[in-house]
Amino acid sequence: MKPKFVLLKVKSPEELSDIIKVELSEKGFDSFLDIEGGFEASIDKKGFKEDEVDEIFGFYSAQGSLSYHLEEVEKENWNELWEKNYDMVEISEDCLIRAAFHQPEKPYKYEIIITPKMSFGTGHHSTTKLMLLNQMETDHEGKEVFDAGSGTGILAVMAKKLGAKTVEACDIEEWAVENANENQQLNYVTLNFFLGKVVDRPDQTKLYDIVLANINLNVILGEMSIYASMLKEKGTLILSGFYAEDIPAVLNKAMENSLSLTKTKVEKNWTSLALEKG
Repeated sequence: MKPKFVLLKVKSPEELSDIIKVELSEKGFDSFLDIEGGFEASIDKKGFKEDEVDEIFGFYSAQGSLSYHLEEVEKENWNELWEKNYDMVEISEDCLIRAAFHQPEKPYKYEIIITPKMSFGTGHHSTTKLMLLNQMETDHEGKEVFDAGSGTGILAVMAKKLGAKTVEACDIEEWAVENANENQQLNYVTLNFFLGKVVDRPDQTKLYDIVLANINLNVILGEMSIYASMLKEKGTLILSGFYAEDIPAVLNKAMENSLSLTKTKVEKNWTSLALEKG
């Protein structure tokens, strides 16, 4: 008998999708796919509890227009659907994000292969794109880099492809660290991922040339002093995960920590800032 999965189709505002994915992942959903106006997720039928899904959407329905639909599918059908709907993402004329099964029509200077267990860092979200664009405008050659909240590891992979000497990265989700390790193998790079927060890094005294943090506003504001303390003089901090209207709050916190703005990028109201220490 072929394994059965429950497929959850969600219509959700972009700002709620990531939060709901995290909630669903904690209930056993382990494959996520962004689609127009929302996302799809799957879970093994044996571990599915409909009341848990109802509870999640009941809680978030007051924060935005949400709807969802459940159906039962076979594993092969889900894999086929995933491959059909997971599109390549051209970040720029020099950079392409794709899955292993994609065949690019032309060569790219930077080609990153990502197979996500969840879609935090597939290149489809504006914050990931903006981070990558800022990275490509930042000299990584021979530099030491730290990626806080690595997700799929896409930014860490890019750092290595841009010539970084060493790249360390962390995430608080076990699935993310596993996925990031898989993706580094797909891209033939050597990275050092660990499970935990940035404050849990093995060497608390080490300083970095570049720190990357694509997380959310509250975490960034709360950890700004940590990021600054990790940077070498004239080091670069690249941030995203917040809206254009949040820029003043982020810059105020940055200035408190001797960080000055060097670049701003905005897409669909999402923002990425590059800051320099000193």
